[in-house]
Amino acid sequence: MDEQKLLGLAREMLPFAYAPYSGYRVGAALLTTDGKVFKGVNVENVSLGLTICAERVALTAAVAAGHRSFSLLAIAAEGESRPLPCGACRQMLLEFSREMKVLVAGEKGEPHVFELKDLLPHPFTL
Repeated sequence: MDEQKLLGLAREMLPFAYAPYSGYRVGAALLTTDGKVFKGVNVENVSLGLTICAERVALTAAVAAGHRSFSLLAIAAEGESRPLPCGACRQMLLEFSREMKVLVAGEKGEPHVFELKDLLPHPFTL
């Protein structure tokens, strides 16, 4: 699957995000190395610390389905800024695939691709 198609799947998720507090909707689509796609949205909570990001929703769905290897994550958000994954998402994603690419895009402007290892150059490890 190409990057633009995966980004389109992430954008299709935006209406399903639950973001009554921030108003910032995020959708994610995670591609496994064997070509399956898992999608997610951010789900906010009045206790903001319990909010879960779209990236982790997609990741946990994939892991629950038995997948452990990922090649590309597309993240789309409303607004103009690029939705970079938070530190918790970066650490969780790195658990499974340091070589993963991360494609981010707001509503306007060009999408940008990062290497996950560059977004979190010094992850926590045992």
